[in-house]
Amino acid sequence: MATLELNTDNFQPTINNNATVIVDFWAPWCAPCRAFAPTFEAASEKRSDIVFAKVNTEAQQEIAAAFSIRSIPTLMVFRDQIIIYSEPGSLPATAFDGLIDQIMALDMDMVRAQIAEQEEAG
Repeated sequence: MATLELNTDNFQPTINNNATVIVDFWAPWCAPCRAFAPTFEAASEKRSDIVFAKVNTEAQQEIAAAFSIRSIPTLMVFRDQIIIYSEPGSLPATAFDGLIDQIMALDMDMVRAQIAEQEEAG
């Protein structure tokens, strides 16, 4: 599956209507972003069970601001509409594949329980 370009019109529906979405926040002038792009695209071709999406922070400043993106590239992962990973920096292919494996292995019921506990604790 090819990567999806996100904008203010399709960002929220994409997150809401898919179980797992990996978002790459990038900009055309960013050399590390351009270097990571083939790795991101290759992973999207291997994993049809995940939506791989990109946000051009230059064109979509409102989205970047909403998520306080300060450094690019930044990877953000949503599972069941919950942000479970958000880190700046590009990853080599093996590390990115390993991250995807960890993401998919998460027990989301446990994640939701942990969030509920944190909210109760204040």
